[in-house]
Amino acid sequence: MTDSPDFSGGLVPCIVQDATTREILMLGYQDQEAWNATQSSDVVHFHSRSRDALWRKGETSGNALAVVAVALDCDLDAILITAIPVGPTCHTGAVSCFGITADDSLGVAIDRLTNTISERRSASTAESYTARLLADLDLAARKVLEEAGELAFAAKDTASGEPDQRVVEEAADLIYHSLALLAQQAIDPSRVADELTARSG
Repeated sequence: MTDSPDFSGGLVPCIVQDATTREILMLGYQDQEAWNATQSSDVVHFHSRSRDALWRKGETSGNALAVVAVALDCDLDAILITAIPVGPTCHTGAVSCFGITADDSLGVAIDRLTNTISERRSASTAESYTARLLADLDLAARKVLEEAGELAFAAKDTASGEPDQRVVEEAADLIYHSLALLAQQAIDPSRVADELTARSG
């Protein structure tokens, strides 16, 4: 990038957006030092107004923001960074500082997984299991049946004193394979969300 923000007024607002889900994660402020640190490290830095010092996001929590792209507005007085978050962005433990709570994390995870599955469409079937699912309807359908059965058996095993972690793992497998089957059929998962909403009405 050849342009640089106009720091003549001091701090410049910096919006961070999830590169995968497009959710707005947070608003911070950068000065020249934070801008330079972000550019050189590809990790988002801000100027901490409370400490009046350079602050690398995640330096204490570990929840860093890996830079994907940086854009400036037309007046060069606002910054938009798209990034990949490592863990929740908000200090409260929420995914976003703008109201995405832990209760919304399943939806965010599904959005990310949907995007990953879509990206695998162009991958080699010799190297990508997801690509094989997308290329083979019989395999995709068979795996959904298989994972549904494993989830049911895992749930029944909890009655015998088995820990419920396997239920969680099998449920995750079923969701993944269901999303892969939807992608194989070129069906947007949002249609499933719409159907669930209609049923709950």
